Amino acid sequence: MSEQSDTTQKPRSLLERLPSLTIMGPLVALLLAVVFFSFQSERFLTGQNFSLILQQISVVAVLAIGQTLIILTAGIDLSVGFVMALGTMVMAKFAVELGMPPLLAILCGMAVTTAFGFLNGFLITRFRLPPFIVTLGTMNIAFALTQIYSRAQTVSGLPEAHLFWGNTFRIGETVFTYGVMLMVALYLLVWFFLSETAPGRHLYAVGNNPEAARLMGIPTQRVLLLTYTVAGFFYGIAGWLLISRTSVADPNAGQTENLETITAVVLGGTSLFGGRGVILGTLLGAIIVGVFRNGLTLTGVSSVYQVLITGILVILAVTADQLSKRRS
Repeated sequence: MSEQSDTTQKPRSLLERLPSLTIMGPLVALLLAVVFFSFQSERFLTGQNFSLILQQISVVAVLAIGQTLIILTAGIDLSVGFVMALGTMVMAKFAVELGMPPLLAILCGMAVTTAFGFLNGFLITRFRLPPFIVTLGTMNIAFALTQIYSRAQTVSGLPEAHLFWGNTFRIGETVFTYGVMLMVALYLLVWFFLSETAPGRHLYAVGNNPEAARLMGIPTQRVLLLTYTVAGFFYGIAGWLLISRTSVADPNAGQTENLETITAVVLGGTSLFGGRGVILGTLLGAIIVGVFRNGLTLTGVSSVYQVLITGILVILAVTADQLSKRRS
């Protein structure tokens, strides 16, 4: 009987085919912001300005991929920015000072960030420690190691391989960087993983109800460990993007990225309680922040008010998430 009902399901209606509210909300907010700022500045609605916004958000957006995966499991990572900074310093110093082949130096930097992700996941799963406390500790460890290893000195003169993602190409009259293309490709890849594969669905299940997921046979601790480890790998990619954009490895980089990634995730509709969210929403959240900051800059608004508006947006997004959770 059940097999017959499965084979005779009606096609989904147009309403059912529309994107979920977690995507529609951020998308509507983005469109409203674009319309508003396009009337405030004639320079806003240009291809070159749009390309600039994407370049400015690319590092935070890639970091936010890892943060989204973690928040989907009802966790959080406060170490993202400082772990990324340590990875960039390893990439730069191994190549410039040790003479290591550039690609191998980059892989070493990514190995360091991935190892920190594994450390976070191991401490959380093995000793049942709260993610907030664990990542707060590794945040300080990563910051201290970066300062010690770099001697608080910026590293410049990087090889061409380190700067690859900063190279540009043209689409019509607009110039884009390869880093922006990488960002988009990574989001599409992770979207496919989360929506079309069994491990992706397991990640949602662990975030929604870990005990129920365990009873269903899902290895919850392994899922959590792999999630934090993969997030660390994305921090390494973001570090490569960062030094491609700036052409240097700065030991003071990454000091605000932990909050910026959480902002992008929350504005993108992912629930801080875990189990609900769409990775493409995080990209929209990062673009929303980029659009607001760019638009306010073009209209001459002080950076202090940019931070103020971003904070208000985050509170509104978390409030909406809380109300949605209570109704469900």
